[in-house]
Amino acid sequence: MKTNFKGQHYKTGKPIDIRVNGGMIVEVKESLAAEGEFHLAPGLVDLQVNGFKGIDFNSGLLTADEVCELTCFLWEAGVTTYFPTLITNSDEGIVEAIEAIVAACKADERVNASIGGIHLEGPFLSAEDGPRGAHPLKHIKAPDWELFRSWQKLAEGRIQLMTMAPEWPEAEGFIKKCTASGVLVSIGHTAASPLQIQTAIGAGATMSTHLGNATHLSLPRHDNYIWEQLASDKLWASIIADGFHLPKAMLEIFVKVKEGRCILVSDCTKFAGLAPGSYDSHIGGQIELNKEGRLFMKKEPKMLAGSAQSLAWCVDHLTNSGILPLSEALDMASVKPMEWLGANKTLGLTKGASADFIVFERRANTIEIVRTVKSGAVVYQG
Repeated sequence: MKTNFKGQHYKTGKPIDIRVNGGMIVEVKESLAAEGEFHLAPGLVDLQVNGFKGIDFNSGLLTADEVCELTCFLWEAGVTTYFPTLITNSDEGIVEAIEAIVAACKADERVNASIGGIHLEGPFLSAEDGPRGAHPLKHIKAPDWELFRSWQKLAEGRIQLMTMAPEWPEAEGFIKKCTASGVLVSIGHTAASPLQIQTAIGAGATMSTHLGNATHLSLPRHDNYIWEQLASDKLWASIIADGFHLPKAMLEIFVKVKEGRCILVSDCTKFAGLAPGSYDSHIGGQIELNKEGRLFMKKEPKMLAGSAQSLAWCVDHLTNSGILPLSEALDMASVKPMEWLGANKTLGLTKGASADFIVFERRANTIEIVRTVKSGAVVYQG
C-alpha cells in the first residue's frame, strides 16, 4: 500500500513529501508546502526501557498483553524501536519476563517489529553501593555463561545487549563469548579499574551504559572509571539527558568528547507518565516522583531510581538547555542507536530506509507527537 506523508524535514526545515510502500521509504522529495507546522524525523530508538505508564518489565507479573500495551504507549511517545530492559532479578524472574516478551512478539507482528532486542542489565554488575545503583544486592552475581545461554535459548536469540561490570574475574571470557555470539556488550554499574575497563574493551565491549550514573558519590580525581570510558575512542556512550541524571556541564562534555558516538536513552521505568507522588518499587523500595519529574529513593534522596521521563523529553532537554540543536539531539535518539547496533541498512529519512518515523509539532519548546509510523503503518494518531 502506497502512502504519502508531508512535513518539514527535521534537519533542513524544508517541506518534504515522503512516499512509503511495503514498509520502506521509496521516495523523498521537496514539497511546495508542509502540512501545517508538522515536522518529520526518524522514529525514536530507545535501548533502555524498564517500563512505562504503570507497566513494569521487571515486576515478576509481566504478561504478553502488557508488553503489547506498553509498546502502544511507546508509539504514542514517538518510539518505533525499543529494547525491553531486564534488570537484576532472580533467575526465575528473568525467565518469566523473557517468556512474556517472546509471547508478545509471537502474538503481534507490529510489536515484534518494534522490539529490537532484549537488553539484559544485570545481574552481572558491581556489588558495591553506588555503582550497583538500585539493583538488589541479593541477586548480583558473577558472569555465568551457561546461565546466560539458557536465557538466550528461551529468548530465541532476542537478547542483543548485555550491560555488565568488567571487574569480575570471569568478565573477559564472558565478553568474548557474548561478542562471538553476536551479543553487544556495554560497560555499566561498575567499579572497575582503568586496566579492567581496557581489558573489557579489548575483549569486545563497545559501549558505556548511562555513562556518569550508577557511580560512587565520590571518585578519585584522576584514575577513575568515568574518565577511562570517556577517553576510549572504541566506546560509544549512552546517556540519560532528562535533566536529573547528569548536570548540564557533564552533558556538554560527554556530547563533545563522544561526538558521533553518543546515544540518548530514557532509562524510563513504569513511573514514566504517572502523576507525582510516593510509590513502592521492587527496584528501590520506597521511591518518590516529585512534581519536577525526578524519581529517587526516599531513604537516599541523592540516589535516583531510574527515570520517569520519555526519550522525547531527553531530546527536549538537550535542545532547550542549548547543548545541541534539535536535529542533532533527534539523531542521538534515532539514527545513532541504530548505527551502533550495526544496522546494515539505510537509516533516517532516506530512500531505501525502513519507514519508521514521527510527525510532530513543537509547542512551547516541547515535542508533541502527531503521528508515529512503524514499517509504513500509522501506529499512533494524535
